[in-house]
Amino acid sequence: MRIVVLDSFTTDQGQPDAFWAPLRALGEVVLHPRTASADVVERCQGAAAVLTNKVVLGAAELAALPELRYVGVLATGTNVVDLAAAKAAGVVVTNVPGYATESVAQLVFALILHFTHDVAGYAAAVQGGAWAAAPDYCFFRQPLTELAEKTLVLVGSGAIGEAVARIAGAFGMRTVRAVVPGSPTRAGRVPLIEALALADVVSLHCPLTDATRGLVGPRFLQALRPDAILINTGRGGLIDEAALAHALEQGRLRGVGLDVLSAEPPPADHPLTLAGAPWGRRVVITPHIGWGTSEARHRLAGAVAANLGAFLAGQPRNRVA
Repeated sequence: MRIVVLDSFTTDQGQPDAFWAPLRALGEVVLHPRTASADVVERCQGAAAVLTNKVVLGAAELAALPELRYVGVLATGTNVVDLAAAKAAGVVVTNVPGYATESVAQLVFALILHFTHDVAGYAAAVQGGAWAAAPDYCFFRQPLTELAEKTLVLVGSGAIGEAVARIAGAFGMRTVRAVVPGSPTRAGRVPLIEALALADVVSLHCPLTDATRGLVGPRFLQALRPDAILINTGRGGLIDEAALAHALEQGRLRGVGLDVLSAEPPPADHPLTLAGAPWGRRVVITPHIGWGTSEARHRLAGAVAANLGAFLAGQPRNRVA
């Protein structure tokens, strides 16, 4: 069986032998670290199975690959595959849910703690001589705050949201689960605008849908207290980035921690990444790393191989189409 991986580098980070051995046991594996859209059909010719993380397999690509029988998505989200076209072509599509739950939850708190303690900023100040020049045994660059007794509002309470809630409990935080637009009403959920007014920290973990695209817009931001912290490790499209930049310009929000943007990589002039912005110290952006711990990437590679093995055995698992 010919198995083509279209964008292997984000998973193996240049160490293919450490990640793809379980997959190689299932057939001939061809790894492409990256694939341009124009090269997809050529690279997938003759393959019965194709694996992709962010490379798009649309209706045109699927129609041009008559031998293709299986697409394995190297992620939880499946928007890179035209699921309707795959189903019509008899192509099975699977994904990998839950592999990065703990990794993403860990990053959420790394971002939150940046705004409560700014460890990196203090370390840089010490290295720059600020402590040596201080008149006291300590100095403070900003107010420091405890997380205990603060309120965390979760917008999305799936596996990652609940992992974040568990960690929040260890810090002594209160957790409020907000109603997500477009999602079924569940017991214990607080209406979104009402929940936002309670928030010391808001963390986004809902899926990107028509109902949630641009969710963090003017009304959402106005509902937050001016000193709230906003965290997004979900999908960049959840935030109206122009509205967020405007809120920051107005002095709203104590801090914004983002691991995702609407365009990745972002354009060089993206308003939220400009180093010289007057509110720059209140924004921390990491380059979509939440999912990418070594442990999570190994789980991902193993699960992808298990998915394909189950398909070959006639018992597909994690099937989405």
